[in-house]
Amino acid sequence: MAVSSTQIAGPTLDLTPEHEMIRQAAREFAQNEILPVAAEHDESGEFPSETIKAMGEMGFMGIEVPESYGGAGLDTLSYVLALEEICKADAAHGTIMSVNNSLFCHAVYNYGTEAQKNAFLRPVASGKAIGAYSLTEPMSGSDAATMRSRAVRQGDDYRLDGRKSWVTSAPVADFVLVFTMTEPEKGHNGITAFIIETDKPGFSRGRKEPKLGIRASATSEILFEGYVCPLSARLGEEGQGFKIALGVLDAGRIGIAAQSLGIAEAAYEASLQYARDREAFGHKIGEFQGISFKLADMKTRIEASRLLIYQAALAKQRSKESGGRYTLEASMAKLFASETAMFCAHAAVQIFAGMGYSKELPIERYFRDAKITEIYEGTSEIQRLVISRMELGLR
Repeated sequence: MAVSSTQIAGPTLDLTPEHEMIRQAAREFAQNEILPVAAEHDESGEFPSETIKAMGEMGFMGIEVPESYGGAGLDTLSYVLALEEICKADAAHGTIMSVNNSLFCHAVYNYGTEAQKNAFLRPVASGKAIGAYSLTEPMSGSDAATMRSRAVRQGDDYRLDGRKSWVTSAPVADFVLVFTMTEPEKGHNGITAFIIETDKPGFSRGRKEPKLGIRASATSEILFEGYVCPLSARLGEEGQGFKIALGVLDAGRIGIAAQSLGIAEAAYEASLQYARDREAFGHKIGEFQGISFKLADMKTRIEASRLLIYQAALAKQRSKESGGRYTLEASMAKLFASETAMFCAHAAVQIFAGMGYSKELPIERYFRDAKITEIYEGTSEIQRLVISRMELGLR
């Protein structure tokens, strides 16, 4: 389905009827199918296979991928609108959706060969398979040049050995986009990207992470011991891995910003209703300045985040035609929206007081889920570094 262009005029953004339809469809699915099972999956940590399968059938797992490759063929704004609604119901579902769309599908579609798109992109974009992305290692986080995993060329194959960590969806993934060293002496320029099939010998899944939040989003280590990867599964050229990783993270940061907005909105809407209903000292608690000012700050940050996210989405959309980057817009949106999610979740716990700390309500889940948005796909500190260096001309 083609989506007509959207314009920002002044401080507001007018969505097209198509965008409104997409947002409504995602909202109805999230509220009717995800919200009723969110607490249960958060408590158990069980991967939500049934709802993720249904999301794939609705086209949510490959929103920007052309229909010719199994996707929905929509634009970036459609993606963030749908992801925002999914995350209002449950951020863990949103994490799975974001990795599938922003990190795996975006990478294979933009950097893959025609054969790779047909073999790997098509099943993931259609929701028939799960994709994952692996850059981090136990001793390598923001500084990717310190990674210890290795890929050694052996004729028309590569032998992969090493351990990767914090891989979202790894316990259930069919394919993993892995970044590893082929020429360690070159630092960042020695990193190469590979598409890994998880049912082949030499690949195994390690310890599942016992996480604070987004618990239904399965995360684990992955291990390579003599895994043989054919040359045909290398993404891009040797040494281009870090460049690919950064380009993919630009897209991923827009996804995390949309996730953050969903969490913030859920916390705000719950707080607003509670402030209208709850009474203390003969008044609704929303009448007290201590509560009302929190609500004012929450609302303002949410709307500022929304505009930053939409601007980043439109910048990404424009980049498809111009070939330009949207790093600055993505980093600003991710930084502000993630800190807004944490701000709103914290404020919500304060407004609900004791009940905000209880597992009887989802408020404490919003608080736990919000924290990771300030960390993954580039910490807030890394975002500030990216933004300041670009503004200073230190790229």
